[in-house]
Formats: sequence, C-alpha cells, structure tokens
Amino acid sequence: MANEGGGFHESFFAELAQREVGNFWFEARNTIITRTLRRFFPQLRSFLEIGCGTGFVLSGIARAFPSARLVGTEIFIAGLPFAAARLPSASFAQMDARRLPYAAEFDVVGAFDVIEHIKEDVEALENLKRAVKPGGGVIVSVPQHRWLWSELDNQSFHFRRYEKRELHEKIESVGLEVIYSTSFVSLLLPLMFLSRRRNSESGEFDASREFRIGPAVNASLRTMMAIEGLILGTGLTLPVGGSRLVVAKRP
Repeated sequence: MANEGGGFHESFFAELAQREVGNFWFEARNTIITRTLRRFFPQLRSFLEIGCGTGFVLSGIARAFPSARLVGTEIFIAGLPFAAARLPSASFAQMDARRLPYAAEFDVVGAFDVIEHIKEDVEALENLKRAVKPGGGVIVSVPQHRWLWSELDNQSFHFRRYEKRELHEKIESVGLEVIYSTSFVSLLLPLMFLSRRRNSESGEFDASREFRIGPAVNASLRTMMAIEGLILGTGLTLPVGGSRLVVAKRP
C-alpha cells in the first residue's frame, strides 16, 4: 500500500527534511496549527497526525504540548526515518489514511495538506473521525481555490484544491461539526497567483523550486506570514487565501 492512494515523490522526503526548518511557509503553518490547538484543545493529551511526512508539524506540536502522547502515520515508508530522527519520543507507523485501525483513541487527529492527495477524501475523513474520541477534534489544512490550480498541483499529485463550502460539506457529511474555519496565506495570495501562473507558462516546471528561495526573500515572506499569524491570533478569520484550516469536533 505504500505506493497507492496519495501520490508523492518518495525521493523528495530528504530534500523536504532539509528545507522545512526556517522556511517561511512551513514555519508559519506550524505556528498557525499550534496556536489553533492551544485555543480549541488546551488540555490535549493525545494527538494523531495522518500523513506526517518528515515529522516537522509533529515536532512543533511536541513543543507546544510536551506531555502529550504523539503518533504519526505516513503511507510512504521513506518519510518515517526522518520523522523518527526528528522526534524520537513519538511513535510512527506506515498506514493508509483510508484504513486506519484506531477507534475513539485520540483527543485530536490532524491531517495537514494530505487529503487533497487522496481520491477518496471522504473515506479518509471518516477514518479521522473514527480515530478521535467523542468530544475530541479533527483539524485539517488543505490547498484552497480552484482558480489557483497550476502545474504545481499536477506535479504534487493533488486531486483537487478545495472551496470552503465543498470542504465543510464533506467534513459534515461524516458526522463532524465545523467549529472554526479560516483561510491563510492570504496576504501573499497575489504573489502566489502570479508565481504559479509564471511557472506554469514557463514550460520547465520544478515542483521544489518554491522551497529554494534566498534568505532575503524568505525573511520578507516570513514577516508577511507573521503579520497574518497575528491577525488570526486575535480570533479573526480570513475569507480568501492559498490554504484553508478547519477545526471540527466529533459529537
């Protein structure tokens, strides 16, 4: 099952593990995720991440909740050694998001930029819901807006970019209640649109090029994302953005 149900270049994990630390987008996403978890689940004691990749998000959650039991799953075996090295205190396993063995076991289950890679996304959401305890939460992030579709989405093996209504309807269809939803990567949306359009029209597309940016550009983008993070930290939500974050509860 390691090569089915969520396209990805396994060879990319090594480069990803090197470039996540310090990268404006990965760092900002971690900050948004951990702030959201502190806001809605301050007593979190157990957390399962689906599609944990190299363990970068899980390492951020470990810093925010040092006493929590953390479990990461990944369909691709190639990502797990990087995750285990980054976070020895967590448990990791190879699993398919559509076939999770857990039932009412975790306070919160998360999937960050994962379900867009899965054709049967509703089936995956059903498994996320099943894994969380009654009263617990599911938190997901996804790429947003169909009009942002570009060659990067093709190269990243995305099945879709979501619209807010579509994502909410799918989450609610499995019996979860949406309690918070916001766009992010909003201030950088015009730059993101122009970059994707230019790269798609160039005819020579490199999916990892967006991560290979110079220190000055990275610092500028980090500042913009920090401002956005402060806006979200006040409790406000943003209507449009390159990504969407949704928190839902299991009744």
